[in-house]
Amino acid sequence: MALKRVKMNIDRVLDKNLQDLVRGIRNHKDEESKYISDCLDEIKQELKSGDHQAKSNAVGKLLYLQMLGYEISWAAFNIIEVMSSSKFTQKRIGYLTASQSFHADTDVLMLATNMIRKDICSSQMYDSGVALSGLACFTTPDLAQDLANDIMSLMTSTRPYLRKKAILLMYKIYLNYPDALRPSFPRLKERLEDTDPGVQCAAVNVICELARKNPKNYLSLAPTFFKLMTNSSNNWMLIKIIKLFGALTPLEPRLGKKLIEPLTNLIHSTSAMSLLYECINTVIAVLVSISTDLPNHTTSVQLCVQKLRVLIEDSDQNLKYLGLLAFGKILKSHPKSVQAHKDLVLQCLDDRDESIRLRALDLLYGMVSKKNLMEIVRKLMVHMEKAEGTTYRDELMNKVIEICTQNNYQHVVNFEWYVSVLVELTKMKDTQHGKLLADHMMDVAIRVVAIRKFAVGQMAILLENSHLFAHNSQRKGICEILFAAAWLCGEYAELLPNALESLEAMFKPKVTSLPGHVQSVFVQNIVKLYSAIIMKAEVDGDEAKVREVGQILLDKLPMFAQSSDLEVQERACSALQLLKYIHKLLDKGVPVSEEVSFLFAGDLNPVAVKAQKKVPIPEGLDLDQWINKPPSKPVEVQNKASIFSSGKDDSVLRGESEKKRRKAKELSEEELKAQREARLQAQASNPHYLKLGGPSPRKAEKAEEIINVDDIPIETLDIGMDIEMSKGLDGLASSDKYYLEAMNAEKSKRKQKRKEGKKGKKGKKKSSAAVASDDEITPTHHVSSVVDMPEGMTAADSDNEDDDQKDEIIKKLDINLDEPLRDDEKLPTRQHRVEGTHVLPEPVDNGSAILEKKKKKKKKEKTSSKQAKSERSGSKSLSAELAQAGIIDTPSSALDLLSPPDTSSSTVESAAARLTNGSNDASPNTSKKEKSRDKKKSKSSKRHKDKSLYEVAEGVTTPSKEHLSGTATPTNILDLSSLNLTNYRKLAADENLSMEFEARVSMQQANTLVVSVVFENLNSSCTLKSMDFNILDSMNTKLVRETSDTAVKVPFELMPLVRNEAQFVFSVQSLSLPQKLKGTLVYILKDQEGSSQQKLDFRLVIPCRDFLVAVPCSADSLAQLLAPEGQLTAKYSKRLTVKTDFKTTLAKLSFYAHAHVVEQMDNTASLYASSTQGHHVCLLVKLQGELLSIDGKSSDSSFLSNVIDEVTELLK
Repeated sequence: MALKRVKMNIDRVLDKNLQDLVRGIRNHKDEESKYISDCLDEIKQELKSGDHQAKSNAVGKLLYLQMLGYEISWAAFNIIEVMSSSKFTQKRIGYLTASQSFHADTDVLMLATNMIRKDICSSQMYDSGVALSGLACFTTPDLAQDLANDIMSLMTSTRPYLRKKAILLMYKIYLNYPDALRPSFPRLKERLEDTDPGVQCAAVNVICELARKNPKNYLSLAPTFFKLMTNSSNNWMLIKIIKLFGALTPLEPRLGKKLIEPLTNLIHSTSAMSLLYECINTVIAVLVSISTDLPNHTTSVQLCVQKLRVLIEDSDQNLKYLGLLAFGKILKSHPKSVQAHKDLVLQCLDDRDESIRLRALDLLYGMVSKKNLMEIVRKLMVHMEKAEGTTYRDELMNKVIEICTQNNYQHVVNFEWYVSVLVELTKMKDTQHGKLLADHMMDVAIRVVAIRKFAVGQMAILLENSHLFAHNSQRKGICEILFAAAWLCGEYAELLPNALESLEAMFKPKVTSLPGHVQSVFVQNIVKLYSAIIMKAEVDGDEAKVREVGQILLDKLPMFAQSSDLEVQERACSALQLLKYIHKLLDKGVPVSEEVSFLFAGDLNPVAVKAQKKVPIPEGLDLDQWINKPPSKPVEVQNKASIFSSGKDDSVLRGESEKKRRKAKELSEEELKAQREARLQAQASNPHYLKLGGPSPRKAEKAEEIINVDDIPIETLDIGMDIEMSKGLDGLASSDKYYLEAMNAEKSKRKQKRKEGKKGKKGKKKSSAAVASDDEITPTHHVSSVVDMPEGMTAADSDNEDDDQKDEIIKKLDINLDEPLRDDEKLPTRQHRVEGTHVLPEPVDNGSAILEKKKKKKKKEKTSSKQAKSERSGSKSLSAELAQAGIIDTPSSALDLLSPPDTSSSTVESAAARLTNGSNDASPNTSKKEKSRDKKKSKSSKRHKDKSLYEVAEGVTTPSKEHLSGTATPTNILDLSSLNLTNYRKLAADENLSMEFEARVSMQQANTLVVSVVFENLNSSCTLKSMDFNILDSMNTKLVRETSDTAVKVPFELMPLVRNEAQFVFSVQSLSLPQKLKGTLVYILKDQEGSSQQKLDFRLVIPCRDFLVAVPCSADSLAQLLAPEGQLTAKYSKRLTVKTDFKTTLAKLSFYAHAHVVEQMDNTASLYASSTQGHHVCLLVKLQGELLSIDGKSSDSSFLSNVIDEVTELLK
């Protein structure tokens, strides 16, 4: 022993600590991954040692590696081992690592429930503190439910340190287990008046976070918070309280009147910018809620605006952003107060921080009025030209359009100005808002009739310069504006100054490089323009023009017919056929202009945004039904030459045309030589040409050979769009022209008002008239609001859209906290069994031995003791910790919480009485004294049992240390002691080893299955060690391993003739079919002669019935499930012959199916069970003579049939 201790000390000295690891990583920068891989191998060896200090050192290094991004989930069990250490320094490392690496899906957390509870309830303050801090980071719904009562008890601890941590942790408990809110809220409310300021601040934080989404539930606490706000000097707590008041004020406007004065005082007195900002926010909320009751609040608004201006002018970017954010809130209720600071907001557009620029843009959207719209848009466009980065420039463009179009063009007075703005925006290079510009250009031209002629004229100019947009042929690029230009020029062709020029502009060569959808609009509107031109020509009697225009189309349209876009091809071919038909009619002397114009007659209105949703579905429409009979055989597609080609491949045709073109351009050697001599002679006689080598003709020829001008490739220059547009778009209107006109008109109005002011209008009347003049400005054109809707529908009809649903957690926390607490809402207390439902674990120490001794002394509990022993015969050692963590379903914990409120223990007892027909019940004439004496004894024994069981469980749960009851069955209502039933089944066996297993599930872990395997050494002289349990995973069921594709080590050795138990966790996706898995157990057989490796193959079959849980159900609830309109649609029945009476048969059925007996009458009974994934199973059992009929209903037909088939096989 001494040598082993010395060896461990030497190994500890040689181990690398965290400092060595950090130093080594810095020294191996070139081979960091290799070095860390070696370190991980060393850490794994350290974790296997029995020394706690070495393990904590290894876990500390793992924590550092996890911070560097390495995965350490494989060491989760070792982390829990370090967490269970008795030394605080080691425990702290374990909890810190767990808080960094554990999450809700960490499987080993189910093993740590009792250990965390022990640390939380520790007498050492810092042990409790580190456990509370760590639990806050990896709380799960199961842990929250199991530990809520223990944490709630610490809220009244005598130590402020623990009270503060427990209160803060309760917020995480509420999020994961909302049912804990009502029982613990009175204690949380008491902490608001705690003597310790830290505890008080923690309680305020938790309540403020809860009230942020559901403020109405905390309105009753307003007096307490008002007292804290007026008396506290803690700025952070004041910020939380003021935030809470901001949420409560809209619910109770009278509260706002009391808040104005103290908040105003805080705004004047505080120097903390964060507190100032929250005060202003709350004042704004107060003023909005009490605006009708408190008309004289201008002073408070001006105070807030002045303070916010100080924040915006500050050099700190964060304060500037917060100031702009608060400006936006004031703007909604008091726009004129913010509009006075327009210049300050415009200055923020030049800020280097893009977030501040974007926030200023949002402010400008709300500051716009009819009077300042042109000015703001002009400044934004000037700023757009200077802006860097296409993303920000696109955002500016988007904001300009939003500002102008808000509220159905409410602020636009001059629509010619707006059209000119849209046209100027097309000059912006590399924008991605081309489609947005096109949509709004079409919208304003369609809806504002008076502006159409001007808009069409501007679009005609854009069409004539379409080659300037063709270089940007991306979707949503600036070329999209040609979509609107072509459509407007075609739709309103009669408004064009020269339709023929616009028609010719649509045939420019570069048009074919535009996107397909733009080309298709070109083709469609070419025909519209043709219709308008021939209509006018026929009226004027100019037949030659009609034929001339038609010939132009016949010559130019084939360029579109050869497009790679199918839509463009189809439209071009259709237009060509139409033109050929028109020419035939013209040859016969038939006038066609009127008939062609009928093709495009009528006005096109914009379609309402939600018109498609309001289209009624025709009766009898089935989109899945075949229109024609489906083909019986696949149609063979023959390789035929395309009718659009000459039989050759397109690439071949293109290659031939390219060769012809090159051949036409090739010159002979004599022609090339003559051209070269002529060029040299011209260079020699040109005094402005720089010669390379002096006057010598030989040098000139040499230079010509070096630099052959003919070999220089000719490239097309991609001239910037802004440069070309300045030359080619001279006819476009400028928005500056309309802006200057508006400014001149404004100046003349002011002069007129000054003259009127001299005649007698002075002071306030004058200023009020000036303010009123802003609203007197009326738009010059009418905006049409007509939109196309389905027949019989209007735009005002309801859309029947569902509101956004609340987050599920927030919805659960929306609880009325003012109602008194009901009995069913109390938190479940810590207990391991309820009389008659749980199996006590085997004695593992003196405490449990005393418990067993006391049980034997109580003769009146002899029956229940026998029952427990019979159930214990199936499993000798089971883990109580997994049951506490929620993996094993027990009616006293998980099921009682899930059962309906009207279902109680009395219901179960009455069901038991009906099933047993009173044969095993106590006499109804039992005296009151005996009942009270039994009651006292049961309470006393229960108290001792809970205490002893709690003291037994220390540290981490391991299979050899603690025990677990079997799967919950309705044994609390049936006497199964005489039937000797067990859920353990044989798994495999050989001459050395025998294995039995039992499957266990939990309602809290829907996709988790725990298989408990009992290993028994059948050999009397050999030891079984190094047992590796492995399963061949299926697509549906997988064994949870530390690392993928590795076996799970059984955590114990088996001495001769000894049995022990281990649990293996599986993840299961679907429960509809039985789970059949192949597995292997590899172990080492050790005897006196040596060791040998053995292998045992087995087949693990998990029937569907093992996923059922006996959930208590009332008769009314069962009737609702079985109603015709209920959700149980699947049915299945089975008939079989039985030799036992109905009582025994029903007991077996409820045991094997894990079903709860709802009701029994004579030889008929109804049972209910639910799977972990929510499959309801309702059974009706009838016995007529020896014929037993089982009728079932469920929400899953496959699951139901499998369950009934499995149960009937066991009943035979």
